[in-house]
Amino acid sequence: MNRSVTGAVLGVRGNRYRRRCSVRTTARWAAGIAVGMLTLAGCADSQETGGDAASAGGGSGNGDAVLATADSDLGEIVVDGEGMTVYVFDQDSPGSGESACAGDCLAKWPAVEAGSDGPEVDGVSGEVGTITRDDGTVQVTLEGLPLYTYAADSDPGDVTGQGVGGNWWVVSPAGTKVIEAPASEPPADPGYSGGY
Repeated sequence: MNRSVTGAVLGVRGNRYRRRCSVRTTARWAAGIAVGMLTLAGCADSQETGGDAASAGGGSGNGDAVLATADSDLGEIVVDGEGMTVYVFDQDSPGSGESACAGDCLAKWPAVEAGSDGPEVDGVSGEVGTITRDDGTVQVTLEGLPLYTYAADSDPGDVTGQGVGGNWWVVSPAGTKVIEAPASEPPADPGYSGGY
């Protein structure tokens, strides 16, 4: 009889011990899974943010910004995400939501594009916005004017498009066009006619 009583007591105590170990192990597994899921969620969020900003920026010269500022012969000016000088066109109307530059003009003066309606900027104090061009691309605007780069600018910071045709101007961070001449006049290019 002693044996059966002792066995019964040990059996009950043994089951309680097993249940406690089982609960502890389950709690550890659940905590480990929760930490893993939170880690993965954090990685996914940072990848999404980085992906959107990089596609918006299109370049690496100024981080993820679509527009930034740089020093030039004309003072502090606005540049695109790759450091190329940005220009405005006198034939565009501020706030019209349209660009007057198309076809041959656009080949010589590429639009500054954004991957979204809210492009990132660095150091630009003027009002930045976007318009949707006829081809569906999103073009960046500054103070309501569409922005362009100049195909003949070969290096970041070049300002050879300044004053071309009496219609193209670099812009200040506040969004005002800079109308002074660069230290060296841009070469006359007979291929650029029609105000562009």
